Amino acid sequence: MSTATRIDRRQKYLDSELNTLRKRVLELEKERRLQFEIETEKSRIEHTLRERVKELNCLYGFAELVERHGHSIEKIFQGLVELLCITWRYSEITCARVKFEGKQYRSLGFKATRWKQIAEIKVFDKKAGTIEVYYLKQMPTLDEGPFLKEERVLIDSLAWRLGRLIERIHVEKQLEVERVSLRNMNVALREVLTKVQDEKKEIAEAIQANVDKIILPVLHALESEVPNELKKYVILLKANLEQLVSPFTSRLSKDFTSLTPAEIQICNMIKNGLTTKEIAQLRHISIATVNRHREHIRKKLNIANKKINLVTYLNTYMSKETEQNHNSLPVQPGSFTYKRVEPHI
Repeated sequence: MSTATRIDRRQKYLDSELNTLRKRVLELEKERRLQFEIETEKSRIEHTLRERVKELNCLYGFAELVERHGHSIEKIFQGLVELLCITWRYSEITCARVKFEGKQYRSLGFKATRWKQIAEIKVFDKKAGTIEVYYLKQMPTLDEGPFLKEERVLIDSLAWRLGRLIERIHVEKQLEVERVSLRNMNVALREVLTKVQDEKKEIAEAIQANVDKIILPVLHALESEVPNELKKYVILLKANLEQLVSPFTSRLSKDFTSLTPAEIQICNMIKNGLTTKEIAQLRHISIATVNRHREHIRKKLNIANKKINLVTYLNTYMSKETEQNHNSLPVQPGSFTYKRVEPHI
């Protein structure tokens, strides 16, 4: 093999190796650029995550302020401005201020500059103040001047939450005022009711005194003068007057609401010893009608088909009622026990 041939082969081999190396260099360059892009994206993602963590910590810190200080708006505002300073991207040059109803709450070293981000605090749909975040020097331009779009979302969210918190506090204070007013009204109402009860008692005592001193003596005298067939009416009149002091009919109608007015009047007559015939004559109705009333009364008093005398029941009911009132215990109509069975009238 000649020398020229060997040189030519050697040249081709070297050219092939050179092309292989060039391809490898291109591949390594691509890998380097890809690695750089990956590192850059990783750094961006890590930074974004750190910013999101700071925002979440800010929201959590705000919730803690609300829980710790309750209704102290001033302490919540002051705690919030300190939270804002450590939450924004360039925390080392950040200061903050909250303005609300003519008052200002500032972070340490506060200074208003032209690099600011502001959100309005609205209470019941009206502007009541602002949240303001400032950078103390110029920084690179991002989404909103030197501020991130996420920081805009955060400051707007905090302003909205403050507005709702202030509304809730105002409503709770108003409710407390109304509760105090209602308690005072209840006290006054109880005093009025007590006074009314006392006046009713005085009136009842006055009526009783007048009946005892004026009317009953006249009826006693009249009872001895009228014919025997009319004495039962005088006796009934006396019994009804006595009900002004111990009102049987009102208690009966209250405890047995299904009784009609006519049935209550007949109950009063039966209690005072009038017979069916006498009741029929006084009310100008037939004896059969009175009997039907008696059946309805027994049914409504829950003593139908029971061996209980209606006269005895009504008188015992009245005496039990008086005893229950004396002992301040609730009345249980129809719960009386009878040791002796009276003949049915």
